[in-house]
Amino acid sequence: MLLELNVRSLSSHDTNHKVGEGDQVLIDGKRVLAVVPARGGSKGIPGKNLVLLCGKPLLQWTIEAAQNSRYVDRLVLSSDDETICNVGQRLGCDVPFKRPKILASDDATTVDVIKDTVDRLPNFDIVVVLQPTSPLRRSEDVDQCLRMLVEKNYCSIASITKVKDHPFLTYKTSADGFLEPFVGSSAGLSLRRQDLPEAYVLNGAMYAVQTNWFISKLALVSDDTGGFVMPLERSVDIDDWSDLATAEKLLRND
Repeated sequence: MLLELNVRSLSSHDTNHKVGEGDQVLIDGKRVLAVVPARGGSKGIPGKNLVLLCGKPLLQWTIEAAQNSRYVDRLVLSSDDETICNVGQRLGCDVPFKRPKILASDDATTVDVIKDTVDRLPNFDIVVVLQPTSPLRRSEDVDQCLRMLVEKNYCSIASITKVKDHPFLTYKTSADGFLEPFVGSSAGLSLRRQDLPEAYVLNGAMYAVQTNWFISKLALVSDDTGGFVMPLERSVDIDDWSDLATAEKLLRND
């Protein structure tokens, strides 16, 4: 019922806002397409993309971050779900097509979804993928990531954050029950946290790619990918109810 009431209230949202108007500028003369992939199915949290976070559907946090970007020229939603599409439209997000069911299955990858979008919407130089499960990502994160892509001439860039559990402190057990390093060997290294080399993990908030590179590689991450570091407190990825509770706590304390 809370979600139903909130969705109805979206009709009062300023749907006249268009990405690309106001303070929007071309970044190095390149046109940027932002894609929000939001399928209907979810196992950890049923209806996850529309679940309420601090009174807003989860999807809304990402749409607003993209709308407030200086460099995004067009913002589109890719979804197979009619309700998600309707909510996206009410929030001022462009929904130019409905995603085919085959691209909403558990076997479909984000790369498959982005390729489908790029095929339908050509003539953009850069594509930035903004997953709605990263609601704490801000518009300034989007802009800094895009500037880094262009200024450093990366083929692609992915947002990352420092790991909480260092890989050198991660082990598996042998058939005999002995500890074995999970990644490489830490022999001869100090295992004090302050002595360990910095390690990062993909946080899933953003992937930005040069479109021609993406079309040729059909990948978001490769050896050509740069890393855009985000703080841990803005790197919450909503997978289950505990993640949602963490995000809500961080937003209320912000």
